[in-house]
Amino acid sequence: MTNLAFASAHQLAQMIRDRTVSAVEVLEALLAQIAQHNSKLNAICTLDEDRARSRAKQADEALAGGETWGALHGVPITIKDIFETAGLRTTSGYSPLKNYIPQADATAVARLRSAGAVILGKTNLAELAGDFQSTNSLFPRVNNPWNLDYTAGGSSGGSAAAIAAGLSPLDIGNYIEGSVRQPAHFCGVYGLKPTDRRISTAGMIPEVPGMPYCLRQMMTVGCFARSLADLRLCFSLIAGADLRRPEVPPVPLDTPSGKALVQLRLAWADEWAEVPVATDIRAAMQSAAQALAQAGAQVERWRPPAFEMNHILSLYGKVAAYINLHAQPVDRYNLSRSAKQIYRTATQGDKELRKLGDFSQLLPELLNPSLKGYFEALTERDHFSAQLDAALEPWDAWLIPVAATPAFTHRPAWTAVEVNSKQYPHAVANGAYTMPFNLSGHPAVIIPIGQTQAGLPIGMQIVGKRWREMELLAIAQELDQVVGDFRLPPGY
Repeated sequence: MTNLAFASAHQLAQMIRDRTVSAVEVLEALLAQIAQHNSKLNAICTLDEDRARSRAKQADEALAGGETWGALHGVPITIKDIFETAGLRTTSGYSPLKNYIPQADATAVARLRSAGAVILGKTNLAELAGDFQSTNSLFPRVNNPWNLDYTAGGSSGGSAAAIAAGLSPLDIGNYIEGSVRQPAHFCGVYGLKPTDRRISTAGMIPEVPGMPYCLRQMMTVGCFARSLADLRLCFSLIAGADLRRPEVPPVPLDTPSGKALVQLRLAWADEWAEVPVATDIRAAMQSAAQALAQAGAQVERWRPPAFEMNHILSLYGKVAAYINLHAQPVDRYNLSRSAKQIYRTATQGDKELRKLGDFSQLLPELLNPSLKGYFEALTERDHFSAQLDAALEPWDAWLIPVAATPAFTHRPAWTAVEVNSKQYPHAVANGAYTMPFNLSGHPAVIIPIGQTQAGLPIGMQIVGKRWREMELLAIAQELDQVVGDFRLPPGY
């Protein structure tokens, strides 16, 4: 029989429908995997074992009676602990929410549940989704399945670690900087960042309950899986308009063009001069480009004109500062946490690289914000999105690294990261290759393409056109057949 802990979600769904395995059997296989491995990973922070067993039993009984709930009938999945789950603790790793029990599901959760998914538990994360490592004040830090001394990334480190280690076949995360793409890269799994506003963020808690809805730009919902087919399934289930978020447009899912690999025109970059990547990542990107070219794709080194990283990251920081300004309570703890982040980003790492991610430059504006400044930042963002739309038009996709570094060893929040013997500011090392596409709103898919000499995963970011996620996933599938390199971590 297939190893149920590492079967894909769509495979499990088919097996349950065909009655070759029961939903209860699948759940028990995952619970056994969790019992064996989660204590060292800390990927799952809240396990809903009893209710999951009850729901799996109901799924089997429904199927026996000829009733099918949907595409994920009886499939156990996990949910990042930033999404509200009815009757199940949702903390966002934030002490004041340690006993918070929502009354309703987040929209994305409700849609997965209505498709028949069994909610197995909640996955660990960075506190209020605010770091590139997954540490918080409530739960032990998340460790990387490939090496426990290394971070699984953030803010969705628990999600990526759970998928990589076979604790769950499917998870959802959220995005404002790179919170699905970077952990997917660090843990060697597949990840999707959709177009801005494609998926409703209703019921998500970077904004603490009771605070105004502030994160109206750059924030979206993404998916984790061990296959592109599962990303496609998850995305198709949770995308679309939502009465709880009127700004989510009723844009139908696109129809892929059906282009074969030999018909694809692919832009490519192994690094940007301002932010060089680790040697192993550059080598993996070069190998991928060479393999794709040999397989018949047209691959050209490319970077958009006027793609100025200093301006892009500065504008990203300005928009992020404005939309986060009133999203969380102004208390001593949060002020201290934010000040520490700004100080470390401004003072740690190479002097020239600090100029790219020095959020301390925003302090005057944060201390004296204006509505005019906010609208000016949004106007600049619109211009950048339109410019990138035009630049990407001749290409089917743009292939670039995910981060400057593979997974790194655990360290205090927002401290510098070494890349090629140089100290990089934390935000630059982790976000310089992802933040531009949160700023622009373009979708991106992560596929694993290899490993470092130390045995850590390397992912590749595939950037596509806005509102063309199904086309992007189809392109990623063509690429994955040539350069994809998903592997199970040793010992799992």
